[in-house]
Formats: sequence, structure tokens, C-alpha cells
Amino acid sequence: MIRFLGLRAVEILVVLVIMSFVIYALIGLMPGDPIDLMITANPKLTAADIVRLKAVYGIDQPLMGRYLAWLRNILQGDLGFSRLYSQPSVTILLPRLGNSALLMGTSFVLALAIGLPAGIAAARRPHSLLDHAINFACFAGISVPSFWLALMLILVFAVALGWLPAGGLATIGDGGFVDRIQHLVLPVATLTLASIGGYTRFMRSAMAEALRQDFIRTARAKGAGERRVVLHHALRNAMIPVVTIVALSFGTLFSGALITETMFAYPGMGKLIFDSVMGNDYNLALAGLLFATLVTLLANLAADVAYAWLDPRITYR
Repeated sequence: MIRFLGLRAVEILVVLVIMSFVIYALIGLMPGDPIDLMITANPKLTAADIVRLKAVYGIDQPLMGRYLAWLRNILQGDLGFSRLYSQPSVTILLPRLGNSALLMGTSFVLALAIGLPAGIAAARRPHSLLDHAINFACFAGISVPSFWLALMLILVFAVALGWLPAGGLATIGDGGFVDRIQHLVLPVATLTLASIGGYTRFMRSAMAEALRQDFIRTARAKGAGERRVVLHHALRNAMIPVVTIVALSFGTLFSGALITETMFAYPGMGKLIFDSVMGNDYNLALAGLLFATLVTLLANLAADVAYAWLDPRITYR
């Protein structure tokens, strides 16, 4: 296992280096640069000022030279300076990262807490009324666009009923615990409802397949109770494919949900990365995208380790 973890750590490092170059090249090849935006904002800049600013930002250098200089700074722990916010990138990233972790983490836990038991219940009674009702709800949740769902929730609970705030992080001048919870309800509900269907369908499919296996019939023939058969024997085997889906979706916890964060004016990572890319803020965009890549890679590593825990037949020697 130690050798496997070491090899995966090397693979993660290689992938991060490759992704950093790809992301840097794509952003660097976008039309325009930060200096062009400065010229638009301040037409009094002279040609000499433009040359000096490009030298300060390193834009006058070839793409590879700029990338190597950026990579050296990253290895020294310097994420660069955000042009859009006029602050160090790490100062901007950390609060947004916490906001997205709170929003996405809450919706992630709720979706699993509802979706997995619903999938198990549907798999235990295939083609029953309960199974059809759960499948219908899943297809409805998967088919509804998240922006439309967000709009409906805002119209009903914020505009018509006035029970909850329509967006934002907290009320200006308040910012207490209860106020933060109220601002989280609608975006968390949107993300939870949008993701429950997928988890439920995967859980139902995996559990139905596990319940048809020979070892389940053997366990029942030996007199094992239905609760033990489902939770101890079937669930552990059914979780292997579900863990893969959960690991892939875990990366979104720190990359944020752009549409939902935009609809509710929620200051999270998704909107931050989008704004930084559109504003040619290289340092901020690169730091955000690379961090999301790292979290996704670590989530996949955790899934590989979970496979061995769920199924003792899987080894990484």
C-alpha cells in the first residue's frame, strides 16, 4: 500500500504540472491581456506606460518564459497578485474556498443522506409503486435545469412567501449564525435537489445487482435477517461503483457551482474562477483551477483506498 501511495503521489504531481501548463497556455492565448483592460479603463496611459506595465507583469516575455517564471514562484509558495482585487491571490481564495466548502459540503452530505437510502429502498422492491415513484422523482430531478430550479425557489420562497432571502452570503449589519443559515437554505436546496437523482439511480442499480448475487441467496438460506443481508452483505459490495461517482463529484466541492452561485449572488469558488478567467486575472484563475484539480485527484486516490476497504479481495501490492 505504501508503494502504491507513493506512485500515486508521483502521478498526481505529474498531472498537476501538465494541467498547470495547459491551463496557463489556454489563459495566455486568450485574446487581450490585463494591460488591454487597463488601457480601456484609463485612456491617458501613454505608449511608454504600456511598455513599462507589460514589463512589470512579464507579458512582454514568450509564453514558455512566463510559465517557467510563474512555476518558480509557485514552488516558493507565491501564488501571485490578483489584478482584479489588488490583493494577493491567496487572500482572495481562502474566504471563497470556505464559502464553497460550506455550500457544497452541506448539499453533498444531504444528497448522499437522502439519495443512498432511497436507492436502497427502490432496489429492495423492484417494479413496485415505491420503485416507480422514486424513479420518477429521480428523472424529474435530473431533467430540471439548476438555473430554472433556482429561479422557482427564489420566486416561491423569497418573492411570494418572503420566508427566505433571495441571495447573498449574509444580511449587511447582521451576519449572525441564524442569518447565515437562512441565506444558505435556497442554494443548498437547489444543489441538493439537482444531485439527489443521480446518486439514487446509481445506488439503486448497484444494490439491485448485488441483491441478485449468489452470496446473497446463500446468506438468506443460512437464516440471516433481511437487515443484515442488505446492510452487511449487499451494501458493502454495492458501494464500490457508487464510491467512484462520489469521488468524481467530490471535486466540485472546491471548484464551486458556477450557475447556482451566480443565481444566488453567492461569493464562492465557481464564480471567482469564472470572473478571474473573464477578467484575464492569470494568477487568481490558475490558483483556483489548480486547487480544484488537486482536490479531484486526491478524491480519486481516496476512492482507490476505499475500494480495498470495501472489498478485501482488492489489493495494491
